[in-house]
Amino acid sequence: MAEILLSEAEKAFIHHGVQDDLRCDGRTRLDYRPIILETGLVSNASGSARLRLANSDILVGVKVELASPLPDKPQEGRLEFFVDCSANATPEFEGRGGEDLANEICRFLQRSYASGDTINLSELSVLTGQQCWVLYVDILILECGGNLYDAVSLAVKSALYATQIPSIKVATMDGDQPELELSDDPYDTKRLNTQNIPCVVTLMKIGNHYLVDPTPEEECCSSSGIVVAVSGNKKITAVRKIGSGSLHPDSLVSMLKQTGSEVGAVVNTILMKKLLEEETLEVSQKVGFMR
Repeated sequence: MAEILLSEAEKAFIHHGVQDDLRCDGRTRLDYRPIILETGLVSNASGSARLRLANSDILVGVKVELASPLPDKPQEGRLEFFVDCSANATPEFEGRGGEDLANEICRFLQRSYASGDTINLSELSVLTGQQCWVLYVDILILECGGNLYDAVSLAVKSALYATQIPSIKVATMDGDQPELELSDDPYDTKRLNTQNIPCVVTLMKIGNHYLVDPTPEEECCSSSGIVVAVSGNKKITAVRKIGSGSLHPDSLVSMLKQTGSEVGAVVNTILMKKLLEEETLEVSQKVGFMR
């Protein structure tokens, strides 16, 4: 992530603010910055969303295609994630600078969704062992303003919520081969149950305290932290240690089971509420940057 040079006085100011539970932007340690959300922005995608968390700006598009299921999972479809860091997001992403971060985020998303508690992939099966739906999730980081893992996870969940999967019927068997018929009605679609799709919570340790939704300046003041994927039913599906510093076992347990799980459940609830509100808006009321 982008490196920001701070003076010792600036770092001390941030440390004291975290200690007093009053951060530089007026938030407490467990407050998130405002989330701005729009769905259905990309016309040629099956589902899309643009999410802005303060200065972090993420665009996600989902495309659905028929393909063969994996040999070890013949009754399931699958999700495949691709992350691209725009060179305009931050100077650190110029050239190949964003590739490592993109790969890290991609791997963490795959791990987060690997649990059977997050999404029912059998809903994507069409013909057992022969055909299934594959959801290609393309993530573009437009601007980097800190806390990318959380912002990306929220944008991905929003795009999957908005994804429309075409209805498909298995026609009469022709010999030994079934024929698949896609519905001609563009509104004859189904949607995934996204209630338990995980949201990611980043907890950064500064001094003796930890906080959520860190700004780039706060990230520079922290030597350690964890990234936790929390499903809608409060289950932790993936954890990643970040930073070079150490974490005491007691602190780690508290960060995971108490703060991470609880904050993750709250973020899930807030996001689902925003998605329901955004869905009820008339198309004419939506103002997207690609409209």
